[in-house]
Amino acid sequence: MAQVQLDITMSLDGFVTAADDRFGRGLGDQGEVLHYWVLGRAWTYENQEGLDRQLGSTTGVDQAVIDEVLAAGAAVVGRRMYDITGGWGGQSPFGPCVVVTHRVDEQPDPKSGFEFVNGVVAAVDRARQIAGDGLVTVGGGASIVQQTLRGGLADALQIHIAPVVLGAGRTLFGELGTRVRLERTRVIDSPFATHIKYRILN
Repeated sequence: MAQVQLDITMSLDGFVTAADDRFGRGLGDQGEVLHYWVLGRAWTYENQEGLDRQLGSTTGVDQAVIDEVLAAGAAVVGRRMYDITGGWGGQSPFGPCVVVTHRVDEQPDPKSGFEFVNGVVAAVDRARQIAGDGLVTVGGGASIVQQTLRGGLADALQIHIAPVVLGAGRTLFGELGTRVRLERTRVIDSPFATHIKYRILN
């Protein structure tokens, strides 16, 4: 059965977006700093041509981490993240991607790589079917990560900690409401992020 890994970037103070995250400003006010590691450089919404088209343009350890994530058999994201990114221009940057939504009647073209599924449990189950023995990654947003943790659906957690204190935004664990025991299995540093991987024990 596929292993399920939560995979998300946050600030040092625990935010996965800056304030005012919305369509066209998916990471909020100057929130791009969270994902400098993804492109291997500083960038803004105004001077980049689409995050999805530049994934994998990094070097060194950040590139190795991205390669692992992109090699997963399937991904799961929330509908809010899908909408804020504009569906990544109509093509999944992650390969097969299951989107958690109540509006499953709005299914995108299967050629896009996206499939809409109602509920986190059903979405993770569907991603496992797609991935076979491969890895399933569960990305944003914070609500999807929290639901996956509360449901005991994940085997591992990988957090990419950006070297910034945002002070406001959407918190990764702020509304989790349950204790999760972890075992650290890997730490990798780069100028733009500290990548920490944990095994989930409970």
